[in-house]
Amino acid sequence: MKSFTIGQLAGAAGVNLETVRYYERIKLMPAPVRTASGHRAYDEGHVRRLAFIRRSRELGFSIEQIRALLALAEPSRISCAEVREIARAHLDDVQAKLAHLSRLESILTDTIAHCSGDPAPSCPVLDMLATPQPIHSQKARPPTG
Repeated sequence: MKSFTIGQLAGAAGVNLETVRYYERIKLMPAPVRTASGHRAYDEGHVRRLAFIRRSRELGFSIEQIRALLALAEPSRISCAEVREIARAHLDDVQAKLAHLSRLESILTDTIAHCSGDPAPSCPVLDMLATPQPIHSQKARPPTG
């Protein structure tokens, strides 16, 4: 069985060395065995788990969601229905964020389109920013100015 140093593990999974230490500290990664000289010795299982965590983070899953997914990935606990629930909840969050970003894009695009950039008594961008109305309730139309 091949053994990895912490640097080799980080490199194999495509993460920073400090990320490995952080995941160990928060118990997302199991502690490795130690060599006789006290160095950490990781195995292929650590590489797979760390790659799983990295990929999950890239997809935006929270640490707690990853913790749940890792538990469900255990051979004795595999539950596709529970994994689907976690993924579906995350997808709902992603879609809500995308809708919010789309509203922001629309508001900014329309506001900038009304801004000539010339000196004027008022600026549509500044007027929009000074509007006390929350972004989520603003229509994609800047205040007139």
